[in-house]
Amino acid sequence: MTSNHVAPDEAFVWIWLPDAANPIVAGRIERVADRYMFNYGRSYLATDNAIPIYDPELPFRAGEIEPIAPLTIANALRDAAPDAWGRRVIINRLTGATGQVGDPADFDELTFMLLSGSDRIGALDFQISATEYVARERQNPTLDELQQSAEMVEAGIPMTPALAAALEHGTAIGGARPKALIDDSDRKYIAKFSSSNDTYSVVKGEYVAMRLAALCGLNVAPVKLTKAMNKDVLLIERFDRIKSENGWRRKSIVSALTMFGLDEIMAAHASYPELAELIRSRFSDPKRTLHELFGRMVFNILVGNTDDHARNHAAFWDGNQLALTPAYDICPQSRTGREASQAMLICGGERRSQLLHCLTTAGAFHLSDDEALAIMKSQTKTVNENWLSLCHQAGLTEVDQKFFWRRQFLNDLAFEGMETHLAEALAGLS
Repeated sequence: MTSNHVAPDEAFVWIWLPDAANPIVAGRIERVADRYMFNYGRSYLATDNAIPIYDPELPFRAGEIEPIAPLTIANALRDAAPDAWGRRVIINRLTGATGQVGDPADFDELTFMLLSGSDRIGALDFQISATEYVARERQNPTLDELQQSAEMVEAGIPMTPALAAALEHGTAIGGARPKALIDDSDRKYIAKFSSSNDTYSVVKGEYVAMRLAALCGLNVAPVKLTKAMNKDVLLIERFDRIKSENGWRRKSIVSALTMFGLDEIMAAHASYPELAELIRSRFSDPKRTLHELFGRMVFNILVGNTDDHARNHAAFWDGNQLALTPAYDICPQSRTGREASQAMLICGGERRSQLLHCLTTAGAFHLSDDEALAIMKSQTKTVNENWLSLCHQAGLTEVDQKFFWRRQFLNDLAFEGMETHLAEALAGLS
């Protein structure tokens, strides 16, 4: 089945300024061949409290701003566009397929920006109008509706208009797994669903990992488990929204990929030490933030989260400085043996999932070797001591517990070469 959709040539970017409950138009994106040019609007440039969408990528000035090579669109704008899952939902709605058919030219960035839900991550939205803001969202779909819609997308079954509307609300969220957005009075959540392709409890594994991260003292988004259509659903509380008397305020967010100035193809060159360098120069409270990032790097290795790519790290942007967001998407990845590698480089050209490499680069995070080892020992002990209770709390079956334990969580590879340094912590492992 093909689509009659005609790709647009332009879109207007609307932004929620800090402390504002309503958006104003910031500028215009225009597609020129395969590149996307941006211009700030004159009225926005004249607004007293206006901020650059992200500096230095989109500096606050008049005139056309080209994406910095090799990018074809400014990453700060791409951050607000849907990733793999949202694109699948939109293509399903337009073609009745999972994305295997249809003219790719029909599905450019502007198409995905304008057809995805408006309650997207961060403080931007995209509209066809520069003067009238119209939100694209449906209020309060049930979890069962959303789970049913997600399953139809995965199966390549065209959705009914009602189910399509239910799932469209969450199409602007990043990631590849089935997900949606949920509003619950004073809080907003991202709902992550079980996938038909799951061979183990991915949802419960992420819940356990996120809870363990919090117990390790890391700043992570709050999570809770629920069910829809008798399947597990993980609810992650959004940290980019603040409820106010006048409505929801939005916090501007940029990914580490944007901070690095890399595109998806070049993402493999992103590294933790390079992010640490950015923190030292551009972040508020750099010392505390460096220690937090080091702790997250260590924790990802300890729980087998090898999907720690640059879009899974982000920072709040206030127009002047950056501040690390709470951690999210800490999801243990499937592995069959000891070998594993992190998505981001740990030290030099090394990305193997080993604490030894974290110790080697500790100085980049303003940590002594003793301080770095103390973090590793504490996290290892916390994971070991709280593992069983959290598994019981999550209702993780004995089979899945055996699947995760010492494979994703506390795999021997993580400690290779560190046995002497971490002898006390390792002696307590079950």
